[in-house]
Amino acid sequence: MSEPASAALIDHRVSALASAVGAYDIRGRIPDQLDEDVLFALGWATARTMSELHSRAEVVVGHDMRPSSAGFAQAFAAGIAVAGLRPVLLGLCSTDQLYFSSGIFDLPGAMITASHNPADYNGIKICAPQAGGVSLASGLGQIRDLAPNAPAHAGAGIPTVAIDEAAAADMRRRYVERIRTLTRVDEVPDLTVVVDCGNGMAGKLLGEVFGTDAGFAAVPFTAIGLFTELDGTFPNHEANPLKPENLLDVSRAVVEHGADLGLAFDGDADRCFFIDETGATMSASAVGALVAEREIARAQSAGTPEPVVIHNLITSRSVPATIEAAGGRAVRSKVGHSGIKTLMREEGAVFACEHSAHFYFEEFYCADSGVLAACHLIAALSATKAPASRLVSSYDIFVQSGEINFTVPDPDAVLTAFATTSGDFPTNTVDDLDGIGLQGEDWWVNLRKSNTEPLVRLNVEAADQDQMLELTSRVSAFVESQAR
Repeated sequence: MSEPASAALIDHRVSALASAVGAYDIRGRIPDQLDEDVLFALGWATARTMSELHSRAEVVVGHDMRPSSAGFAQAFAAGIAVAGLRPVLLGLCSTDQLYFSSGIFDLPGAMITASHNPADYNGIKICAPQAGGVSLASGLGQIRDLAPNAPAHAGAGIPTVAIDEAAAADMRRRYVERIRTLTRVDEVPDLTVVVDCGNGMAGKLLGEVFGTDAGFAAVPFTAIGLFTELDGTFPNHEANPLKPENLLDVSRAVVEHGADLGLAFDGDADRCFFIDETGATMSASAVGALVAEREIARAQSAGTPEPVVIHNLITSRSVPATIEAAGGRAVRSKVGHSGIKTLMREEGAVFACEHSAHFYFEEFYCADSGVLAACHLIAALSATKAPASRLVSSYDIFVQSGEINFTVPDPDAVLTAFATTSGDFPTNTVDDLDGIGLQGEDWWVNLRKSNTEPLVRLNVEAADQDQMLELTSRVSAFVESQAR
C-alpha cells in the first residue's frame, strides 16, 4: 500500500515543479529540480489526468540515453501503475518514435528526455492520444497541480516495470515502414550521407531506418555515422545543432568524404539540421519550404485542392511564398510544438515547419520527426540530381540573423518597453501573435519570451546582409539597455 506524501515531500515537489514545468514540457537540472520521486509523482498525475481527459487505461512511456533517463522512466511508469493505469514501457527510443507509438496505439504518451539541453538536465515531453499536443491549458497545468499530492514513492516496495518488448518491436517495425513508404528512401541509390548522431538517439535510429536493425533491407545509399554510441554525457559535443560549433564535425566530414549531404540531430532526434555538399549549413526555412512543396503535391494528387501548411512566425517569408505558389494555403502560428500540433488538426494541415528545424507531418499524426524530414530531403536530392546547395537556393532568398538570446531580469517588461518603440522603426505592421513583431516591406523583427528558459529571443530577417545587421544591432542595443 502506498503511504500519503508528507508535508515536506509535498513542499519539495511543489518547489521542483514550479521551476521545471514550462509552457508545453518539463525540464530541469538533476537532482536539484528533478529526481525519481518527482518523476514518480508526475507519472501518477499524468495517469490521473489522461484517464480523466481521454478515458484511457494505458500510457506509453519511452526514454532517451541520458544516465538518469532509464531510472526516471521506471519511476514515472511506477507512478502510472500506482494510479491504476498500465504503463506500456518501450525502453530506449527517440521522441518521434514515442509520438508514433502514441499514434498507432491511440494512447497518451510520455518521453523522458531533455532534448538538446546539457547533460545535467532531464525532462518529460507529454502527449495526448494520437500524439496530440499538451500544454499548460490542455493537461500539463493539471498534471503540475496534481503531482505534489501523489502518494509517497515507496522505492523498492513498487515492482519494477518491465519493458513491453512486443510493443517496442511492433513500433520500430511500423515506424521504419511508415518512413520508407512516405519517402521511398529505400529506393535512393548513389548518394553519400554523413549523419552526426551527437551520441544521442539518432545513433539507434541509424541502424533501424537506414540499416537492418528493424528487420528491413539496408538502404542502397551510403550512410556514414558520426558519434553513434549512445552516451548522454555527450563526450564529443552537445547534441544541440542550434549552436554552430556543434555542426563543425559534420561539416568537416561532409567535405572530407565528398558527401552529398550531412545530417545533424539533437539528443532525442526529433530535430535535424542539414549540411550541403560544401559544408555549409542549410536554412531550416529553405528545407521547410522544399518539404512543404512535396507535401502539397502529395495532398493535391490525393484530391485536396488547397492543402494547408502551417509555418511559425519566425520562418522566412520564403516559406509562405512557396506554399502559396505551390497552390497551398499558408497559416502563420506561434512558436512551439504543442500549439502547432493542435492547429494542424484544427486546420486539417498536411505539414508544418518551424525555424528551429522542427518539421511536422499529417501522416505522422501531426507530430515532428527529424528522420522523416531527412528522408524527404534525401529523396528530393536523388530525384533532382542537383547538389544540395542548388536544391534549396531558390527558397533561400532572404538573410536571417538566427536566434539571438538575451538574459534579462524581467522578460515581460522588456517586451512591453519594446512595443512602445515600434514607432522608431518604419513598420507596416505591429503584431503580438508571439511576443512583439514588427513587419516592414522587405524585413521583419520578432522579440519574444522563451517558452523553456528565462530569456528573450530575437530574430530578424531582411532583404540583404547590411539591412539585417543594422536592424539586429538596433534591437540588440535596446534589449541590452533594458537588462542593465
